[in-house]
This record gives sequence, structure tokens and C-alpha cells, in this order.
Amino acid sequence: MPADPAPWHLDKFLEKFDIWVAVEDPPDDLRLLVSAWIFTRYDNPYAGMHREPGLPGLWFGEVPDSNNGKGQAVACAYWVDERTRTVRCDSFATLDTPI
Repeated sequence: MPADPAPWHLDKFLEKFDIWVAVEDPPDDLRLLVSAWIFTRYDNPYAGMHREPGLPGLWFGEVPDSNNGKGQAVACAYWVDERTRTVRCDSFATLDTPI
């Protein structure tokens, strides 16, 4: 039976989360939702996201359930390095939907 792969390492997610909070000042419930979502990247960084065409390793998508009811949702972009099993956050932003 093959061994489980090494766990994913998350990089710069908290730093980029803090920048998003400082710039956009989202409500507390949205902060909690996004911060909980970050930890799901440990299990599967590809889940619910889309690879950006022409940019190998760049993944982008909407944080589930982050729609604020005003036609906007939180999006995240990050780089996946399969060789080192590192997921490095590029940015969080609140964008108009659909994302």
C-alpha cells in the first residue's frame, strides 16, 4: 500500500488575510468564515478553485458562502508547488460576483 503523501504546507495565508482585513474591514462573521476556509487548504488546496490558464500553479476562486448579499464575495488567489507541497497565498479580495 502506498504511503500517504506529505502534508501540504500553507505559506503567507495569515499575512494576506491580515492585509485583507486591514484594507476592507469585513464583518466579524465573514472574517471567521474566511479564516476557517484557510485551514481547508491543508486537506485539498484544489477543492472548489480553478487553475488560471497560462499561469502554471496559480489557483483562484471564491471562498464558499462568502457572498455578502450585495453581489460580492471573497476571492483568494494562491500558488501551488506540488514538488514541495507548498500552497503560498497571493491575495484575498472582495470582488463582484460572479467570480
